Amino acid sequence: MTTADPFELAPSAWVIRFGSSIEPGGSILDVACGSGRHANWFAARGHAVHAVDRDDQSKLSSQIAFKRSDIEKEAWPYQGQLFAGVIVTNYLHRPLMKTLVNAVAPEGWLIYETFAAGNERFGRPSRSEFLLQPGELLEAVKGKLQVVAYENDFVEFPKPAIVQRIAARSVEAAAG
Repeated sequence: MTTADPFELAPSAWVIRFGSSIEPGGSILDVACGSGRHANWFAARGHAVHAVDRDDQSKLSSQIAFKRSDIEKEAWPYQGQLFAGVIVTNYLHRPLMKTLVNAVAPEGWLIYETFAAGNERFGRPSRSEFLLQPGELLEAVKGKLQVVAYENDFVEFPKPAIVQRIAARSVEAAAG
């Protein structure tokens, strides 16, 4: 019997908590979508969902606009597009941080959750290029988005880890 990947179990509680605040029907971008747990969750709630990953995704709902792209090596496939929600979990590529923050539409949300320094005690990822430093997400949104919630702490679920997460909103009003 094989064990299920703990990240395929269900959408992150952090994403559910703040994703529920995203404008109904608003467009969502799930970055490095993996198995699609978040993309599928948003699509089931009537959002127009875009998802990107370097691997083909067979678990995504047919309603999701998927782009296969290695966003660490190829041009950003959503240049100039804005989203009501930009969702990133368990992924870090620092050169994209500014691009992701700038992809948040007026009144939109950035919901980001990934591993942080200290996680090396619990296994992978353990290399510094894959671990956020204390306050790094706060610094990334400073002057651009309003922080609604932020944590840098130990979690037990879905596996013991040190994570950093932020839910930040654009305070810029949408054009009427």
